[in-house]
Amino acid sequence: MPLQEFLIGKAIPGAVAAVGVLALSFWLKGDGLEVSKRIPGTDRPAVEAGAEDLPAQKKGQLVAYQGLAADIPGSWPGFRGRNLDGVSDEKAPLAREWGPEGPPALWTLELGEGHAGPAVRNGRVYLLDYDREKQADAYRCFSLGDGKEIWRYSYPVKVKRNHGMSRTVPAVTDELVVGMGPKCHVTCLDARTGEFRWALDLVKDFGAQVPPWYAGQCPLIEDGRVILAPGGDALLMAADCRTGETIWKSANPFGWKMTHTSVVPMTFRQKRAYVYSASGGVAGVSAEDGAVLWHTAEWKIKIAAVASPVIVGDGKIFLSGGYNAGSLMLQLKADGESMVPEVLFRLAPEVFGSPQHTPILFDSHIYGVRPDGELACLDLEGKVKWSSGPKHRFGLGPFLVADGLICALNDTGRLTLVEASPKAYRQLAEAKILDGHDSWGPMAIVNGRLLLRDLTKLVCLDVSRK
Repeated sequence: MPLQEFLIGKAIPGAVAAVGVLALSFWLKGDGLEVSKRIPGTDRPAVEAGAEDLPAQKKGQLVAYQGLAADIPGSWPGFRGRNLDGVSDEKAPLAREWGPEGPPALWTLELGEGHAGPAVRNGRVYLLDYDREKQADAYRCFSLGDGKEIWRYSYPVKVKRNHGMSRTVPAVTDELVVGMGPKCHVTCLDARTGEFRWALDLVKDFGAQVPPWYAGQCPLIEDGRVILAPGGDALLMAADCRTGETIWKSANPFGWKMTHTSVVPMTFRQKRAYVYSASGGVAGVSAEDGAVLWHTAEWKIKIAAVASPVIVGDGKIFLSGGYNAGSLMLQLKADGESMVPEVLFRLAPEVFGSPQHTPILFDSHIYGVRPDGELACLDLEGKVKWSSGPKHRFGLGPFLVADGLICALNDTGRLTLVEASPKAYRQLAEAKILDGHDSWGPMAIVNGRLLLRDLTKLVCLDVSRK
């Protein structure tokens, strides 16, 4: 929610799921949990209804540069990586200690203000940027090897500064890159050349409402389809990757709206489904035709839902958030041909919650940053195994797991290396990497190259073991 972000005090939503119904009658009588707000209502920006002069992305400008794709194997092709779980499955060993200067920087780039994270595939880095001078969304493609720009596709759209502009992570295949702009413009480009393929305007075409602090939802590509959650006229929808034409739309009888969370796939009882945490609850819809399979209003965050659902397995779904929401474990159960979600346990926010970034499931434990800024480890019964303590706070920064290690960045650009083990918080190294602020964009790691960003800068670090 992708990046995904929101405002806690002076922080805001960023960017990376859903729930449905047993039958329409269940939709019509859901009664959900009321979540108390953590800031005054006056601090909440007005929800934009969408631009009235929405640009046609197909009239955008494509510029080619001198950069070349690098011959570097591996990929991080979208929000939360190849397996959509924030865990790298590459075997490249990582360094377990650094000097005080930190890992060497291979290249650095200046960006427009934002928190959009990178995606990596076939030696290219893809990132949605915003050009304030030209007032344009800009899809940019760089070489993973040296950071030189390969191409840029931009189209005009007016976005006011609101704790940054860009927030999402594009999804990339060998042929296509698909992203969502701050005002819910979905654009598909050729992944190699940047040439325009197709575009959707979720506000105009599907009645979506631009979330406060702009869109944080990251598109999902699966089986030749782009999966999106517009809210409005369709809770979820699937579009053909080749043409952008709608394949199916889910019903939205409650009128649930788009949040900063992203759609997450899961399989239960041999059925593939997509889970989405919308404004009024969580729903699961059929991957085959978009039919709502189940829903619950037991989990909702009225101000800003940012962290996406975590699929635990065996029908379990872990949900977490800020604004005093804490966390919750759902269990899907079979009821004849239907699926029924039940609450296994809830945790208070001081025990475990995730204000911004989605927690990570690794080796049957959940790792995440709580509202107090501490990194914490939770078992699947809801028991806290450890927390990093008040001397090690990470604020709203991102984290991922690779080679059995947690790479975590704090708000001001300090990178910390921690063992991904439930035994104890064991810190191995830390270093100041970025000199800016609001280092909130999701990370990416490919073949020992770690990509980090703050509000205006992207850096590529060599974290491989020598």
